[in-house]
Amino acid sequence: MAASIHKRLLAAIIAIAAGAAHPAVPKLSSDLPISLEAQSSEVSPHNMVFRKVKITQGTMSVSADQAQATGLDFENSQWVFRGNVRIAMEGGELTSDQADITFAKKLLSTALITGKPASFEQRIVKTGRLAQGRADVIDYDVTRGVVRLSKNAWLSDGQREISGESLTYSVAEQRVMASSAEQGSQRVHITITPPPQKP
Repeated sequence: MAASIHKRLLAAIIAIAAGAAHPAVPKLSSDLPISLEAQSSEVSPHNMVFRKVKITQGTMSVSADQAQATGLDFENSQWVFRGNVRIAMEGGELTSDQADITFAKKLLSTALITGKPASFEQRIVKTGRLAQGRADVIDYDVTRGVVRLSKNAWLSDGQREISGESLTYSVAEQRVMASSAEQGSQRVHITITPPPQKP
């Protein structure tokens, strides 16, 4: 009974933290050109290494000290970025020590980023506040516009903070999507900071 009440209470608080949905951010198109810049490169038939590299497509870009790829065929290729990894997205960015990125059908499809911690931030259009998150692992599904944080996860919309083992944030809708079911038996801590009182 207590567990059921806890779940309903948690769902209600998270619903408050989620707020109203926002229009989806513009989606990337495979028609947009992909640009690669690097300070140096080592190329062999089955392995490519780039240093001080940056890949750009539309409003999205990925940069790092080093990148290793299975090939330059962005139709289907796997990339590992290491050192000062930055992934620029609509209105924000993700940063980490390492990112495993998949390109599919000439689009950046998914990014699994790890760090101590890995982090992301995005300016919320409706409030102007900065949404921030950090975790040991962040899985960014670019196609769906969803960021999933796991292991020591923490999220904030500038007024509310949520921490737990696993949290989900919609980049497209700019809102928290975590649910109590996602946590299982893990405890979730939520802090709501009241707005400053007007004089």
